Amino acid sequence: MAKSKPTPDPAAPTTPAYTVVARRYRPQQFSDLIGQEHVANALVNALKSGRVAHAYLFTGARGVGKTSAARILAKALNCVKGPTPTPCDMCDSCLAVMTGDDVDVSEIDGASNGRIDEARDLRQNVGFRPTRGRYKIYIIDEVHMLSTGAFNALLKTMEEPPEHVKFILATTEVQKIPITILSRCQRFDFAHVGAGKIFDQLKRICEREGHPADDDALRLVARRAAGSMRDSQSLLDQLLASAPGKLTAEQVSAVLGTAGDDRVIQLATAILANDAKAALDLIAAWVDQGLQITELVDQLVEYWRALMLVSCGGADIRELPVSPNQFEAVKTQASAITLDAILAGLEVLTATKTRMRGSAHTQVLLEMAVVRLSKLRELRSVEQLVQLATQSGVVVTAPVAGANTATRPAPAPTNPANDAGKKNGPQTVKPSENGATNATVSTVPLSESTLQDVWERFLRYAREKFPILAKHLSFANSHANSGPNALVIRFPASYADSRKECETEANTQRFVNALKQVTGQQVSVRFEVDHAATTQPADKGQPIPTVLAPTNSKRWLESLPMFKKASEALGAEIRAIDDDFNPHAPPKPVAKTDDENDTDEE
Repeated sequence: MAKSKPTPDPAAPTTPAYTVVARRYRPQQFSDLIGQEHVANALVNALKSGRVAHAYLFTGARGVGKTSAARILAKALNCVKGPTPTPCDMCDSCLAVMTGDDVDVSEIDGASNGRIDEARDLRQNVGFRPTRGRYKIYIIDEVHMLSTGAFNALLKTMEEPPEHVKFILATTEVQKIPITILSRCQRFDFAHVGAGKIFDQLKRICEREGHPADDDALRLVARRAAGSMRDSQSLLDQLLASAPGKLTAEQVSAVLGTAGDDRVIQLATAILANDAKAALDLIAAWVDQGLQITELVDQLVEYWRALMLVSCGGADIRELPVSPNQFEAVKTQASAITLDAILAGLEVLTATKTRMRGSAHTQVLLEMAVVRLSKLRELRSVEQLVQLATQSGVVVTAPVAGANTATRPAPAPTNPANDAGKKNGPQTVKPSENGATNATVSTVPLSESTLQDVWERFLRYAREKFPILAKHLSFANSHANSGPNALVIRFPASYADSRKECETEANTQRFVNALKQVTGQQVSVRFEVDHAATTQPADKGQPIPTVLAPTNSKRWLESLPMFKKASEALGAEIRAIDDDFNPHAPPKPVAKTDDENDTDEE
């Protein structure tokens, strides 16, 4: 015979159900919305002016107050004293909305009610008037989880609902909502809540709960929440339950598995001192003590962000993502490292954070990142290499990670002002004073007698420094020294594109600088069209015939610029040539097909 279950004694005391902090301190008025003052002011003004829309869309990160704002708006619309921007929170309607039991306010979870059947049921129910309130209000949370069919079923209803119906949609992923729904709603974007505002709210909660807590501990919780008020309150609830006495920063770090402020400073100091071994030893010791790798990466990202902010804005930054204990260390370290190195470190850390998702080797990834950060000072950016390579007197060899950057003296350019009293002609720079053997760099002043020599030197210099422009320049048909320190370069009419490319402002300045290196003088450059030229440049082949000779057509075609470029870039070669092929002959008219002739006749 089965034993009967014992009946509970009605006289026995019962333990009241515990309500978590996030629910007990949920905002109940628009003025309670922390960090969302722009949304609260807009809704208050709409209620005061009577311009309440039929559909609203609240979007933003998790835990920033979207659902709370929707409930406050529902209370404001159905309060016995309303519509009012300050609901009384005492009438039956307000109390029912606060507990989620109002028959006229339906809170729908889009994730579990996203099928088209639920949307059709909602569309049918909107025709019925509210039971006791002014409006029938539908709050659809995580609305982006609705199916395409459900969205389509709601389109007409959301555009022209009955006068007694209001829609309030909430989502964390607004990009997944169809544009047809977005265009039917008034959209409000909820911002992340600042760490300072979260800290103030957590401090008020601790005071009301009668539980002492250090400010450093609450600041750590506020930073850990990453802009979510609900996350901070849930974490505080966990900490208050686990901490028997006063809540301290050490207890918070132990529960979260994060490194303390001093530990982060130690690791950052080792990294910035290029001591990879010390940094790896610290990580190994902390992991043995139960440190969470992902939490440490988040702390390093915040620390390097603080370095960036201080490096850019100085020590007067309004709000830094570090504790007051870390501020002095951040200020000192930011002044001892360049901004480029800080940005490079942030890129390494954020990339490591991304790679850790779904990886089982988080410690290895962190150690790789720490080693890279320790070696950043030995690497140089491309901009630094270009700048150093173009500086006078220095030639830079490409640096290798882990090796010192080697530099050696290079020939110093001649100064025309110092050589003004010397005779015209080639001038050679002497070796450097430290005894290094340097390549000689000579200059040839531009004159009628040295024109050809200057031109050849100029072409060699151009091919070395800017080969693409030198290719255009090689199509020039003639060059003439038109006056004192002035060079005229003439192109055949068939090479007008090359002339236009050369005579742009930037390229002309490059040519002027190149001529200054060759001649030691400031030489102006002008480009003209040689209309009298009927042939290609002297070094580009024979005059263009009107009819190709079968015996030398292949050799002549290979000398054309078009075929030369194809051969150099693609390795193309000419295998066969049609008898009537002539690239300079006018195009033949294309014979029309029968279909085109019929179309013309019609």
